[in-house]
Amino acid sequence: MDIQIGIRWMELFNEKIQQEKDYLTQLDTPIGDSDHGNNMSRGMAHVVEAIDTQSPDSLEELLKLVTTTLLSKVGGASGPLYGSAFMGMLKTYQGDRSSWSKVLQGGLESIQKRGKAEVGDKTMIDVWAPVVQAAENEQLTDEVIDGSVEATKPLKAKKGRASYVGERSIGHIDPGAYSSALLFHAMLEAEAEQ
Repeated sequence: MDIQIGIRWMELFNEKIQQEKDYLTQLDTPIGDSDHGNNMSRGMAHVVEAIDTQSPDSLEELLKLVTTTLLSKVGGASGPLYGSAFMGMLKTYQGDRSSWSKVLQGGLESIQKRGKAEVGDKTMIDVWAPVVQAAENEQLTDEVIDGSVEATKPLKAKKGRASYVGERSIGHIDPGAYSSALLFHAMLEAEAEQ
């Protein structure tokens, strides 16, 4: 991934978040506190604005900018978790020598460190883990991403706000998993455009 693809990735992610804001809120209403859509929408609008005003000229600068913007501008759990993801990617990124799947792995590990969630806990980890694995095997597709989101539906939430509703979390898609899917769909699109 280079800086042009990285910037395009964030632009596409922002577009998807803005389009799906209401749906993210709908997903968060029965099992969370109904703020995921608004928090992500506000955060990504700030990210795109920061990119426009600060014009990062390396992928490292971009990852740093996204990290600090998300940590400072997004409320709820999503700001710290997405901020941690990009911080983990930034720490793992080694310039051109980086394998992108390893960079994503750094993001995943950073989220897990922050949120203490594992695969099967009905969180964004349930999308990040299979995506990282598929990326490592060079088999990441939109179908893999969508399948991992759907797989959160039958799970009972064990972490985060959704864990408070216990059994009632079963049958719902996790909002963090869905927004993570938007992140990875945007990444594939940005790469395909080059």
